Amino acid sequence: MIAVFGPTASGKSAVAAALAARLDGVLVSCDAMQVYRGLPILTNQPAEPTELVAIWPLEREASVGDYAPRAHAVIDEALASKRPPIVVGGTGLYLRAALAELDIPPPGPPELRKRLEDLYERDRGYEAHALLVERDPEAARAIHVNDRRRVIRALELAELGRTLRPKAPTLWTDETRHPTLLVGLELDPAELERRIVERAREMIALGAREEAQSALAGPISTTASRVIGLREAAELDDQAAAEAIAIKTRRYAAYQRKWMRRIPNTSLISGTGRAEAIADAVLEMARSR
Repeated sequence: MIAVFGPTASGKSAVAAALAARLDGVLVSCDAMQVYRGLPILTNQPAEPTELVAIWPLEREASVGDYAPRAHAVIDEALASKRPPIVVGGTGLYLRAALAELDIPPPGPPELRKRLEDLYERDRGYEAHALLVERDPEAARAIHVNDRRRVIRALELAELGRTLRPKAPTLWTDETRHPTLLVGLELDPAELERRIVERAREMIALGAREEAQSALAGPISTTASRVIGLREAAELDDQAAAEAIAIKTRRYAAYQRKWMRRIPNTSLISGTGRAEAIADAVLEMARSR
């Protein structure tokens, strides 16, 4: 297997596509927002056929616990058919979930989630957080009362006899389900900034406004509503929307770069240049091992 990771606009999708073409590989997305249908522009969904892209409706609450078994099934099927999986994306947790056996419990029953959401909404989370202090003080110390999603998830796990803060770290290990070459794409900050700004403008030109307004006109989950640029594209004029999207994307790219440096056994390679040349360099790296 080969896994290609990097910040937004680093060119990882093009590199992965070039690798898949050379190896007759199967592209597998590990992007938390590309799982949604209806937002191909704002989530930058690839033109090439890619597994685990646009698999869920916007009203569905996506989770890594739901994603992991599907990723494992796709990867195992590709390997069984002698086609190397090329895992690509910028969501660090989804990458690790695709490559490793993480102990991530699936969501609880819908009625439990609804009850906890209602509890949180009563007073903006204070009662819910107080309950979390009582049931899982370690998790409560690590989660701010305003972090609605994590407060609710921590309470859900507490009711299921689990915790959001396990004593032994299980995420950052060097174990993978299959032998994998992990490649991280690095770019000069100025070049990455240029690409981010260019991408934001291109999104607006391609119709991000209409896409966002259509998505917000119907039912949409809290997870899907966190797509970068969704509100900005729908509510601001073109120039302001592009600028706001670039700012948010820049912040997220910095976060992704931190993730990349925390993933064990990642080989860093320059993302500058043609995707085909970078793919060839990755293949040379794979052969040398």
